[in-house]
Amino acid sequence: MKSEQTLVIIKPDGVQRSLMGEIMKRIERTGLKFVAIKFLVPEADQCWKHYNKDEEWFMKKGTRIVEDRKTHGMPIEKEVIEYGKDIIKSNVDFFTSGPVLAFVIEGNQSVAIVKKLVGETEPATSDIGTIRGDLTVDSYSLSSLDNRAVRNLVHCSDSPEEAQREIPLWFNKEDIVSYRLLQEQILYDVNLDGILE
Repeated sequence: MKSEQTLVIIKPDGVQRSLMGEIMKRIERTGLKFVAIKFLVPEADQCWKHYNKDEEWFMKKGTRIVEDRKTHGMPIEKEVIEYGKDIIKSNVDFFTSGPVLAFVIEGNQSVAIVKKLVGETEPATSDIGTIRGDLTVDSYSLSSLDNRAVRNLVHCSDSPEEAQREIPLWFNKEDIVSYRLLQEQILYDVNLDGILE
């Protein structure tokens, strides 16, 4: 069993809607474990480092916004790349608008399991049964027309590599607690017994 860590952040909309317990309960029921938890109001610089986007990303997202604006008969007032950068600016503004609950989850394939549980980034296209699909109804189109961040309740790392980059932005090594859950002890003992036989 290969254990990995992933970062999860309940965003200001999740905190304001009192969904922290519901979101944590859904994650906890998977058998993954919480190894660090922090309640804070993020700093803008921390959020810019967290998002870590490049020009290709800005162009791709900016193109989507320009298409949304054209579809709705709205003027195109700036370069495509600037619309893309506006997404991160609005996300940073949103992230710093109030408290968030950040935590590190650990366990076998924790990144993939949490991503599946959280759902697609856009709530409107997220499956029923996921956190975003069940608990919010926002869309990229609506958020771009309103010139704001999409309200999707939760951030989770996209890959194990991304988790390794993100976690130190939010937690010091000393913040992360190492311990074993009962089910891990049972699995360890079973595996060890199998090896010894």
